[in-house]
Amino acid sequence: MKHLLPALCLTSLLLGAARADQAVPAVELKQKSNFDAADARDPFWPIGWKRPNPKNPNANAGPDLSPNAFALTSVTTGAGGHFAILNGKIIQEGQQFGLQLGTQVYQVTLRSIEDGQVVLVWQENEIVVPLRRK
Repeated sequence: MKHLLPALCLTSLLLGAARADQAVPAVELKQKSNFDAADARDPFWPIGWKRPNPKNPNANAGPDLSPNAFALTSVTTGAGGHFAILNGKIIQEGQQFGLQLGTQVYQVTLRSIEDGQVVLVWQENEIVVPLRRK
């Protein structure tokens, strides 16, 4: 029994050495894959989240506000002040209001009220919201 284990080890080593002498065929790749991560989104950031701009660190990173986030139901463009009903609130030109999406509150300014639409400003971006007609 004492000599059985060393004999098995030597036999396996000799068989392995005999197989190593055989030529192994080279593996050829049919198609090489490539990946360019220059514009890739960080997988840990939420979908729609923008990467902070290192050239302009004062700009806040965050999702884009789209016109779909607002519900414009009425506008008045008479001789007096211009008013709009936006997301159920009466707002006039130049007024700033908060828009809550999830847990975030975005400060948006109503720049102008036009016939059938309003122009909002958020982080120096203009958002044109059309009147929703049912």
